This record gives sequence, structure tokens and C-alpha cells, in this order.
Amino acid sequence: MNTIFTQTQLYTFLLYCDDERLEKTVLDCGAGGRRPPLAIFKDKGFETYGIDISQKQIEFAKEFEEKEQIELNITEGNMLELPFEDESMSYIYSYNSIFHMCKEEIGQAVSEIKRVLKKDGLAFINFPTVDDWRARVGERVREGEYLQEEFGEKILHSYFKIDEAEIYFNDVKIIYKEVRKRNGYMRNGRLITRGFVDYIIQKL
Repeated sequence: MNTIFTQTQLYTFLLYCDDERLEKTVLDCGAGGRRPPLAIFKDKGFETYGIDISQKQIEFAKEFEEKEQIELNITEGNMLELPFEDESMSYIYSYNSIFHMCKEEIGQAVSEIKRVLKKDGLAFINFPTVDDWRARVGERVREGEYLQEEFGEKILHSYFKIDEAEIYFNDVKIIYKEVRKRNGYMRNGRLITRGFVDYIIQKL
């Protein structure tokens, strides 16, 4: 497989997903798209599963699977009600996905991830921060929540202060946290700032 994946933070997560006590099962919450990063884990011998709420994004992923001749097991599903048994996955991640809902729903989704995660299992979850250039763009819904144009639709985005999301993690162990802030240029030459905070948590 010669595909270049840009989700570099998932390579960091992959380094942590090496526990001989756990089966090599991984679930991607928000798994669709033209280059589904589940393929990174498939290439390393993981049994992969994925859910996505968008049928269109699932179709893109299926096209990728056909091209690469791999099976990633991506199906339609909602993070608010994961279609998996309690403690059935060793590793779970939500990369650039979970924040497309309100903060109350994010809490519900994190609870679902913790339910499905095995004891001692790990989960990677990331959030955009208030340092991001889009943090106050669009129609304000609630504090830190904005409807923003994305692919011709208005999509909800939730933005967090640096430690704000840790309210979701009071019953797990945070084993990795990285605050990322970088400047870059859009195609029109405009200078922008991107801000994210990444977590790897362990179920106790």
C-alpha cells in the first residue's frame, strides 16, 4: 500500500497500541472518507472496524477498499449509540470527528467509547481549541459551539479551552496529551492558525 496518510497523530497512537494482553482490535469512530486511516492499522495486522454517520463518506471508503483490495469493515453508525458490545474493542479512536456535535452529545459519545473499550484498552480523541482560527466563525449556537459552512452544508463544530474536555475523562487515565498550535497559509494566501488538543486515555 503506497497511500500517504496525513493523520500523523494516529501514528503516535499506533505506537501506544502495543499491549500483549490485548487483542489487536481497533474501532474508528468517523471512519469514512477517500483515504480511511483504518488502513494504517490494517497494514499492521489489526482487526479493523469503523462507523460513520454519512453514507456518502462510507461509499468513498468502499472505493478505497476496492482499489487497495482490503476489507476495513466500515458500516453506518452513530457515535451516540455504538453498535458494539460492552468491552469488545482494545483500541478506539475518533480523529477530527467527535467535535461535529454539541458538547453535551460529545459527553454521551465519549461514554459510549468508554463502554465499548476493554479494560486497559486505549482511546485517542482530539478536539479543536479556542486558538483555532475558526473558533468564533459562523452562527453561534452555544458557548464554543458554531454552525459553519463545510462542503456546502452547515455543520456544527465545538471548540474547547485547553483543559475543558477533561471533564469527560474523570473515570479514566490520561496517558498522553498534546496541545498543538500551528500557523499556515490557505490556498488564497491567507495566514491562519490551527489549534487542537489530542488525548490518549486508558480505561481503568
